[in-house]
Amino acid sequence: MQTTSVHTFRVEGMTCDHCIKAVTDAVLARDAAADVRVKIQGGEVTVGSRLASDELIIAIAEAGYSAGLA
Repeated sequence: MQTTSVHTFRVEGMTCDHCIKAVTDAVLARDAAADVRVKIQGGEVTVGSRLASDELIIAIAEAGYSAGLA
């Protein structure tokens, strides 16, 4: 069993509820047990997941957003 780590990302281009859903769904598609918290103000996404940060960045990018570690 892998342990869960918490990662915080700065995500560019999030402006609405649709953006929140797209980012959340992209992460959950890779780790259904992930805890995803999005702050639209400031573009911050915090994820508790068994996945590595680079895997989460790829998932967010596939949803159409640029992300990097905060």
